[in-house]
Amino acid sequence: MSVTSQSPAALAYTPAVAEATRPLYDRIRHVIPEVEWPFHAPLVHAINRLKAERNAVILAHNYQAPEIFHTVADIVGDSLALARKAAETKADIIVLAGVHFMAETAKVVCPDKIVLMPDMSAGCSLADSITPADVRLLRQKFPGVPVATYVNTSAAVKAESDICITSGNAVEVIESLPGDEVLCIPDQYLAKWVATQTTKKVHTWTGSCEVHERFTGDQLAAYRRQFKGDITIIAHPECPPDVLAEADFVGSTAKMQDYVEGTQPKRVLLITECSMADNLAVQNPAVEFVRPCNLCPHMRKITLSNILSSLTTLEPRVEVDPAVADRARLAVERMLAVGRK
Repeated sequence: MSVTSQSPAALAYTPAVAEATRPLYDRIRHVIPEVEWPFHAPLVHAINRLKAERNAVILAHNYQAPEIFHTVADIVGDSLALARKAAETKADIIVLAGVHFMAETAKVVCPDKIVLMPDMSAGCSLADSITPADVRLLRQKFPGVPVATYVNTSAAVKAESDICITSGNAVEVIESLPGDEVLCIPDQYLAKWVATQTTKKVHTWTGSCEVHERFTGDQLAAYRRQFKGDITIIAHPECPPDVLAEADFVGSTAKMQDYVEGTQPKRVLLITECSMADNLAVQNPAVEFVRPCNLCPHMRKITLSNILSSLTTLEPRVEVDPAVADRARLAVERMLAVGRK
């Protein structure tokens, strides 16, 4: 019986499923309790079989839960890595385990592929903070100033932009633009951090991430007192300036991972979405992660169950108007070209 025609009863934790998934569980056993694995394993087993049957790949953002990130995902990373890998994949189907703007970006760079979003309501407060009309008004206010738009935006907003950026390449991309001014939108905190890293005058918007904006510098200072300074603080540039001022290192999720893996600090306070610490803990068992657990409610909408459902039905599909996609693709491709130089 093929995976696509199996009954719900087939999703049982049988000895065969236990044996087939044991190597996957061994990888994550110190972040997922053993009592939980019988609930995850049948779904993991079915998803991995169905991917092969469908010639599908799962792209998972660094904020996905460990049972997704480490057991069914084929490509993992920050939004920049996912955009790059989506453009390169030979699969017929892409399942985006992340939020909606990421699935739109995958569809923009892979217009001929089926792109599935397991839960279409998995949105983003930052992407919702700006519209195409807002970008057009900013162009009127700042005529001739290049518009560098965060990938955490809709395809329609990207289509109004000159180039895209991510938290991992924002400074490099902005430095590549002509002139001594730039519009860095819509994240006000990322833009403020970029302004400290470049000589260009940086204009921004009032958008922010509902996860990162909840952190405060006072919180970080309290953690330092609690651990008597014996802690390394790593923060995402979407955090407010008082948070970044207290951090030992500031970087995208990919650069956070590189920092932890490269330096192996004894104890880390990771100032970003909580699941990132769980995923890094799998790969860095010698590092103690202190978790001020701010979860992204949108990322949590992606589950093993709805990934399996999406792969089974090939729904919901992400579609982008071709006229919008063509313009958005140009902004994304300009960003990717900077990284290739």
